[in-house]
Amino acid sequence: MSNEAQSNPESNGLSNLLSEDRSFPPSEVFAAGANADAGWYSRAEADRDAFWGEQARRLSWETDFSRVVDWSGAPFAKWFVGGKLNVAYNCVDRHVEAGHGDQVAIHWVGEPGDTRDITYGQLKDEVCRAANALVSLGVGSGDRVAIQLPMIPEAIVAMLACARIGALHSVVFGGFSPAALRSRVDDAQARVVITSDGQFRRGKAAPMKANVDEALAGAESVRTVVVVRRTGDEVPMDPARDVWWHELVEGQPVQHTPEAFDAEHPLFILYTSGTTGKPKGILHTSGGYLTQVAYTHHVVFDHKPGQDVYWCTADIGWVTGHSYIVYGPLANRATQVVYEGTPNTPHEGRHWEIIQNYKVSIYYTAPTLIRTFMKWGEQIPAGYDLSSLRVLGSVGEPINPEAWMWYREHIGAGKTPIVDTWWQTETGAIMISPLPGVTATKPGSAQKPLPGISAKVVDDTGTEVGPGGGGYLVLDKPWPAMLRGIWGDEQRYRETYWSRFAEQGYYFAGDGAKYDADGDIWLLGRVDDVMNVSGHRISTTEVESALVSHPTVAEAAVVGATDPTTGQGIVAFVILRGNAAETGEQAVQELRNHVAKEIGPIAKPRQIMIVPELPKTRSGKIMRRLLRDVAENRQIGDVTTLADSAVMDLISQGLKTGKTED
Repeated sequence: MSNEAQSNPESNGLSNLLSEDRSFPPSEVFAAGANADAGWYSRAEADRDAFWGEQARRLSWETDFSRVVDWSGAPFAKWFVGGKLNVAYNCVDRHVEAGHGDQVAIHWVGEPGDTRDITYGQLKDEVCRAANALVSLGVGSGDRVAIQLPMIPEAIVAMLACARIGALHSVVFGGFSPAALRSRVDDAQARVVITSDGQFRRGKAAPMKANVDEALAGAESVRTVVVVRRTGDEVPMDPARDVWWHELVEGQPVQHTPEAFDAEHPLFILYTSGTTGKPKGILHTSGGYLTQVAYTHHVVFDHKPGQDVYWCTADIGWVTGHSYIVYGPLANRATQVVYEGTPNTPHEGRHWEIIQNYKVSIYYTAPTLIRTFMKWGEQIPAGYDLSSLRVLGSVGEPINPEAWMWYREHIGAGKTPIVDTWWQTETGAIMISPLPGVTATKPGSAQKPLPGISAKVVDDTGTEVGPGGGGYLVLDKPWPAMLRGIWGDEQRYRETYWSRFAEQGYYFAGDGAKYDADGDIWLLGRVDDVMNVSGHRISTTEVESALVSHPTVAEAAVVGATDPTTGQGIVAFVILRGNAAETGEQAVQELRNHVAKEIGPIAKPRQIMIVPELPKTRSGKIMRRLLRDVAENRQIGDVTTLADSAVMDLISQGLKTGKTED
């Protein structure tokens, strides 16, 4: 890896400090059989509407659309105007009707070791029963249903049942607090909440129904709570409100005629954290969303129906679970693994064991998990047969080049293509990613917008930066899976996403990015996480990547802290690998020098703290806000969304005793 620092501060963009010159073209064999080829880019560029119309027609429409996109009401789009379809029919019924009812849709693996294989025929029956059950509760088109469930098949069935009858689901991550659930139920005015008695977490049964009861005390919109039996623990049931899933659903008929809804009919609300504290209810609709998740699943993962076994390790509580466990894969007739538990229960090889047992060929996970696997050691995956893998994916945040290389080498046997995907809850589907049969991949780069997608990196004035320049990532043309607003708050939608570059009409994603010399895009994390050091706007992601490239470092998080001399100083929190020989002052000094060598003296951390863990949410996102509190000696903010709140105590104590600067 060659790295250099720019000498001049940039006022309009981000300093582009870290460069990467490794590149891995696809094999000739892979390229020859790939779902997409290089011609897709020029075809989409030549006639964007025709291209998206072609992707939409991979689905089954009851009424054909008359127009691909209407952008006259910007920033509110209408896609596939006049078209009508049923999302659940497209994900289940049409495959059964085409003779694939016996194909396994879901290989479900429970954390305690219980398993279920569900065919498309069985899934259709379950979805029909659940749809009839919801109708029996008075749920109809346009109503909202909140779902807080662990990763069990009923979660997928419940989502599809809502889609089938035109009700909007609002899935709430199983690890969220009662207060977080309540705010989402109230905002959406949900009529029904679907939950379970409990969930398995790290080998133990943890309550869920009790948290839901606490959340719903006095919730006026909720008429019914449906409870799935998962752990078998006794839970209080309110006879006026609560009903068991098995008692409600299992007696329902397996016949249910799906209704076709307008392409713009709302499909779901998914809440994402807002800077003001009130979550934003991101609204997605049916035709455009399903078109783009099916298209991207097809080309980004090179998925072959009936041949591949696909596994996305996300939770359905996040958008990745919506788009790449439920809607995209099922629309494409995937056979997929769904795993309930944590990656180290009952042992640290659990994921590799599942890949070996089910012959998983496509594996899609998050960089934070890859770095955790690195920390546990390469000897663990080496003990399993991973030869079935042919595509690896990364999602959720920028991936450090060294983590990318470890993933390729130790999970992909040094040859499997890696698709590093950029997208958001708001975009609905993948936007920027390599195509595995086309792109010569680069460690750590999402590379190019997919065919049919338009994105650019601009400076403060909205002017595109040149090769080697850094700035703000914007989307300058509408896309099918785009959000259709924030539930109940049009003004917040306009201000949050469209005001920064209102003059140009750009959607601003909130992320920083840079172009390399080839014009490929590198994500630099949230612009909120950019540090201003002596006039240089430096991305935390680049400094973290430099740290992780050191052989002793498993994971790093970097924040900017107020500094009287430089404006902000770089403070790094580092987890060392298990085999690191040095852990004290010498290790810290070596890491500071390593960053200066990799990036340049401007990026040398003022302070490096060696820590046992980093503060992460249950989804694996590092909470840099809390690390900034520590670095600036402020009182620690709200820790309720952390997977382990004790982590902050360990870090705070250590910082008081281990300060390093020069």
